[in-house]
Amino acid sequence: MTRRATDDGPPAGGGPGGDHFEEWLRGRVPGRGLRGKAAAVLEVLLSQPRRASYCSAGELAQLAGVNVATVTRTAQALGFAGWPALQQEVRARYLSSLSAGQVAAEHRGAGSPSSRSLRRDLDSLALLHRRLDESVLATIAEAVAAARRTVIVADGSYAAVGLALAHNARLAGYPVAAVTAGDAELANVMAAIGEGDVLIAISFWRLYESTVLAANEARARGVRVFALTDAASPALAAAAEEVVLVPAEGEAFFPSLTAGVAVAQALVTQLAAVDPARTGAAIEAAEAMWTKFGLLHRRPAAL
Repeated sequence: MTRRATDDGPPAGGGPGGDHFEEWLRGRVPGRGLRGKAAAVLEVLLSQPRRASYCSAGELAQLAGVNVATVTRTAQALGFAGWPALQQEVRARYLSSLSAGQVAAEHRGAGSPSSRSLRRDLDSLALLHRRLDESVLATIAEAVAAARRTVIVADGSYAAVGLALAHNARLAGYPVAAVTAGDAELANVMAAIGEGDVLIAISFWRLYESTVLAANEARARGVRVFALTDAASPALAAAAEEVVLVPAEGEAFFPSLTAGVAVAQALVTQLAAVDPARTGAAIEAAEAMWTKFGLLHRRPAAL
């Protein structure tokens, strides 16, 4: 399908295999279609993704010539709780169509860049807190607890999220490893993965092809797959049992990892509660080894 040219930015596209913005959005339209005023809202989303990704429900309603209730109903017909949830994904998918330079230009604004970045992260955390389904984290934690082993795939700067998650999960007493060293290591790990294992794919913005490929290969091998991302491509979503949508927009040329790390911390906290005795024993063993190796500058006082 040809990309739709927009009047307020570059074509809202994506990767191959049904990952273009228009294909994604039209793919969410129910079988009976959208009629009348709802179709007008859809047309605005398709033709003006940049503008729609910024505007309120009232502003979108004005652009489409409808009322706010119609915007809400259209979002629900597309499978979202309401306009804010749909807007988050529209925004993430619009940004994923841009180059790093274009993303940087998108975020130029008045005031201190560092202050804008902090405010963006605070807003993202508030959004995450409102929309995160805690039952999904419980499902992932229970899968990790029951797994033979868990592999976390996180490349580039996203490795920071994967490494934090793997490190703390191991301290909690579970065999979890992050693959962050590149495609050769990932290929070797994927050659040995199989039933009884869990794979957690972590990737944001335009996504790493190797991460999407690993998720699909793992699913084909009978592995339970979960994803942490800001806007899953159809290929990644199809491979994952659950997708945790994480706000990742930053204020520069790169995505923010703040909300991603917060999800990783929440997930480990949930994991530690699955089997408190196991986690307690693991932590005590780690503390003893830290003491033996003299790792810590500050040591706990003897009781």
